[in-house]
Amino acid sequence: MRSINCSACILKSTAVKNLTVSELNILGNNCAEAVFKKGDIIFKQNALSSNIIYLRTGLIKLAIEGPQGTQIIRLKKAPCYLGLPTTMGDKINQYSAVALELSTVCFIDIHAFKELLRINPDFTYEILIRMYKNELEQFHRCVKLVQNQVYGRLAGSLLYLAEEIYASQEFNLPLSRSEIGDMIGTSRETVSRMINSLAQEGVISISGKHIKILNKSLLEKISQKG
Repeated sequence: MRSINCSACILKSTAVKNLTVSELNILGNNCAEAVFKKGDIIFKQNALSSNIIYLRTGLIKLAIEGPQGTQIIRLKKAPCYLGLPTTMGDKINQYSAVALELSTVCFIDIHAFKELLRINPDFTYEILIRMYKNELEQFHRCVKLVQNQVYGRLAGSLLYLAEEIYASQEFNLPLSRSEIGDMIGTSRETVSRMINSLAQEGVISISGKHIKILNKSLLEKISQKG
């Protein structure tokens, strides 16, 4: 791996901000940067994982190949770490990561990362906190998928995109209708029908992939009551 100047990086994670200059040098000497275009696979399910992956810029989807097809488990926007439990655990990727837009990724050698965890407790603490939050978010998502009706799941997904991904009530859908169906457990036709229904009711406006939320409070009620 070529050396990277992590000290000068303006996109450090909260955890990395706790590293000393010498520890940042360890990180930089064991890190490689790569750029992925939309549609590129960053890592693939069932492949051996030997690096910690840090998404510096961009947006990706995480997906699992199951017996009945692909299931999108969540979207992740930069900056964030990807696949920490997998890489730190059984060393085999349990899902795939695919770029949804131009994305910059740092591949960090697992042994160097473990050494930083060992020598810097503040760094370790922040990594653990992020893992715990991700786990809780996934638990809540699983509950909504099981207990909400499809209409509520779609409303929740639109709110997630607006609030967590784009921080705007107006955005372009990063996924196709089929991919949205994969994410909420329904068909492309059902997604198209529900989106058109929300538009007719004045909850959203849509032009191609461009979405604008017009009535956020009603969308929230649909999301909560399903």
